[in-house]
Amino acid sequence: MDCLADKITLSIVSHGQASLVRDLLKDLSTLPRQNFEVIITINMPEEESAYQGFSFHLHIIRNAIPKGFGDNHNAAFAHSSTKWFAVVNPDIRIQSLNFETLLSPFEHKPVAAVAPVVVSAGGAVEDSARRFPTFLRFVKRVLFRLRKSDYEVQSVPYQVDWVAGMFVVFRREAFIQVGGFDAHRFYMYLEDADICHRLGKKQWQVLVNPHVQVIHMAQRASRRNLKHMRWHAVSALRFLTGL
Repeated sequence: MDCLADKITLSIVSHGQASLVRDLLKDLSTLPRQNFEVIITINMPEEESAYQGFSFHLHIIRNAIPKGFGDNHNAAFAHSSTKWFAVVNPDIRIQSLNFETLLSPFEHKPVAAVAPVVVSAGGAVEDSARRFPTFLRFVKRVLFRLRKSDYEVQSVPYQVDWVAGMFVVFRREAFIQVGGFDAHRFYMYLEDADICHRLGKKQWQVLVNPHVQVIHMAQRASRRNLKHMRWHAVSALRFLTGL
């Protein structure tokens, strides 16, 4: 299967983060093969000149009122028609990216989602691949700041419970089968864990591809914003209890 025979859609949501998004778009513009399209969702009004001047196809969705993570990406998915749909955070930077390498694990039929290895600006591997949350794991991460990765990076693509939605590519067929992100139960946070959990119930696999890396500039709002902390706590409670 030639994965690059089909375009990939990159969905980026900006919460007044035009400067970050432009840096990411500049990274994408340097890629030698631009077999992708970009959908930018402007979740709150901002100056849009940062999104002009790029050669690849770029579509902008403007929200009348702010939406949550899953709702925004579901709307972008509805505007797309490509076989591969990628959720990408504005604070991701790309030094190099070979889409053929990134998408190669999809050659295996059961694979629903593939994520690259995510590293910090300093080059340390981040805990973007995780085991499903339990009450104990949540307490360790949030209260005691124990954020050691649940998985060691391997030499070949490897299966994980779930991947954080900083950069993850979905097979369109699988995304549709589970109804996309659950925007009703999760406004912000753990939508990524939830969709991976539901994919697993349908016998789909989630993989990390160690042959591709992206850089996360660590704009972690939930660590310093009470509103985000509340959203995070509510989402955790819903995931852990099934409410």
